[in-house]
Amino acid sequence: MSSEILRELYEVVVDRRRNPVEGSYTCKLFSEGLDKILRKVGEESLELILAGKEMDQGKIIYEAADLLYHMVVLLVYAGVDLEEVFKELERRRGKSSHR
Repeated sequence: MSSEILRELYEVVVDRRRNPVEGSYTCKLFSEGLDKILRKVGEESLELILAGKEMDQGKIIYEAADLLYHMVVLLVYAGVDLEEVFKELERRRGKSSHR
């Protein structure tokens, strides 16, 4: 179920890219372009780091969701399929962390 919601989010973002909806935050990000999307990914990353520093589970969950959403927007903007990210994670699974 957890990966299903990520796929569903990805599909909604793809749909917003193809079929803009007035008043949609996602569409606003696309219209403002790559720099705005990258800024939001950076902001959300920092907010997650700060929440982690506080060890506040509620904030960590909230900020992680924000970061995942903005990462998905970046993937769609860049034309990267979510499945490719999953494949990369699968490729890495089982590799030794010692290099």
